[in-house]
Amino acid sequence: MSVPTVLVHRDATVLAKAVAARLITGLADALAAKGSAHLVLTGGGIGTAALAEVAANPAHDAVEWPRLDIWWGDERFLPTGDAERNETAARRALLDHVETDPERVHPIAGPDSGLTAEEAADRYAAELRAASRPEDHGPVPSFDVLMLGLGPDGHVASLFPEMPALYDERPVVAVHGAPKPPPTRITLTLPTIGAAREVWVIAAGEEKAGAVRLALQGSGPFQVPGAGARGRLRTVFLLDRGAAAKIPPDLGRLASP
Repeated sequence: MSVPTVLVHRDATVLAKAVAARLITGLADALAAKGSAHLVLTGGGIGTAALAEVAANPAHDAVEWPRLDIWWGDERFLPTGDAERNETAARRALLDHVETDPERVHPIAGPDSGLTAEEAADRYAAELRAASRPEDHGPVPSFDVLMLGLGPDGHVASLFPEMPALYDERPVVAVHGAPKPPPTRITLTLPTIGAAREVWVIAAGEEKAGAVRLALQGSGPFQVPGAGARGRLRTVFLLDRGAAAKIPPDLGRLASP
């Protein structure tokens, strides 16, 4: 697991633009080097804002979108097209504005598929397994970038503090009784998150400051799931000043004045 780098931006607007620029550059470089790449998207306000900034950035044409596999870190178990689904937000913010290969966009099934949440989780795990290669050395691809939001309680994806999913080693699991609505969700697990080359934890707002501090300062991942969100090669906490308010001054690097 990599040691996190912490980059602090002036405010949420600058943060979203910086994440977008970083994502465009990272994906373009990965595609140029390998011919294909895997990206895991997050939902939430700042994650969706960053995707909208990608769409608004003229440089997004540098990314060969049809060669990119797009996944989700978690999903609310709601019907396809529901406004509360992470997929719906991502499509409106970015995916409807770039030329992707529909076969390489991998949404998580909702109840309109006829599957239970457990069956939808198993199907997603099978889809991830089918996309992995021998060099990935595991049941999921080595994601080039895996984006995560961070909740005020320290949760990432739909991994909430002290809930059973945190102890699960399967690649994808169903979550029931989530502490924020809707209660039924599907999420990647910590081992799957840890398979990513790079993990980006993105947080904005003073209400996230306590969770950011705990996630960076050695808390256990079962109490603070964000503390277990680490990439194999690199982990970056991308924050605005509000979210960084409680970390030691020497821990973060000011990325924008």
